[in-house]
Amino acid sequence: MASSEDYKHLLLPISIIEMSFSKKILQWYSDNRRSLPWRNTKDPYKIWLSEIILQQTRVAQGLPFYENILVHFPTVQDLAAATEEDILKLWQGLGYYSRARNLHATAKRVAREFNGKFPENYEGLLQLKGIGDYTASAIASSSFNLSEPVVDGNVYRVLARYFGVALATNSTRGIRYFKELAREVMATDNARDYNQGIMEFGALQCTPQKPNCGQCPLNDSCVALKENRIDELPLKMKKGTIKKRFFNYMIILDPDNKTQLQKRMGKGIWQNLFEFPLLETEGEAGHDQIKKALVEILDADKVQDLEQTSSGEIVHRLSHQHLHTKFWLVKTNQKIEEGIAIGELENYPVPILIADAIKTLKISYF
Repeated sequence: MASSEDYKHLLLPISIIEMSFSKKILQWYSDNRRSLPWRNTKDPYKIWLSEIILQQTRVAQGLPFYENILVHFPTVQDLAAATEEDILKLWQGLGYYSRARNLHATAKRVAREFNGKFPENYEGLLQLKGIGDYTASAIASSSFNLSEPVVDGNVYRVLARYFGVALATNSTRGIRYFKELAREVMATDNARDYNQGIMEFGALQCTPQKPNCGQCPLNDSCVALKENRIDELPLKMKKGTIKKRFFNYMIILDPDNKTQLQKRMGKGIWQNLFEFPLLETEGEAGHDQIKKALVEILDADKVQDLEQTSSGEIVHRLSHQHLHTKFWLVKTNQKIEEGIAIGELENYPVPILIADAIKTLKISYF
């Protein structure tokens, strides 16, 4: 529990925490909550699935994926029995694919070790792969009404502004402090609705840009509003330099209009997803460099035509790197062993960058 002594290290003064904070959050949530399927259940499987999807995804984007996955895998046992490729295919378009692999690993563990039942406490949930403090707290409170506070981006923003907390939300010190503060102010008798409420409040009311402070039920005691610091809070330490990478994908078509894909191995991005043969270069690659690289894939005299596709360079932005990508269409008179028909490419789990290229390929050339 945070105490008054804990507040002394803050860069801005904080008044005594008011009990009305949690009551106002609960009242606002009662009046403004969105009707979302995972709010109509206490099933830890469904709540866990929704939380994993929403870790890096907006609700509007994640909802169709949530519903589609439940159609295919209505129980954790069904998900555990699926192949990784099936799961990655359903996940295609959501990004951050390690979430899908962790989802599968946890489903198998819950099904095999716990007879399909999730641990009913925060500590047990935290031991499952892909479940950190936030997700364990969300499941514990939403499924079992345990008094475990959730702290996500929305909660950071609400607490930082209302209490005037000038600590970086992505610093060790800030993370620890906001967790303590969240525990101090939560409504312990209704943890489920309170946690959902404060996250919803941050998503709809206390928004990152241009929040409607005039209609906010907390505006009479919000430190950031009083001190004109809404745009300043919450604070966040700057990320490191974004890495630039140069990808060249070779779409090879043989006399039967078949092509090939390869599976990405290792621990980098898109692990276990499929892609066209790739040449990564130090900088922008030209025609001659690609032609030289093709010798490692095809016989030198088998390349009939090589051209860059009409899409030009595509910059695919990930959190820590930007992929400057070109697609090259390669026509060869050498048959591809175990080649894949263009119409069958959509059956493979691929990054969204490759999925878009496949759509363009089908429209432009077939």
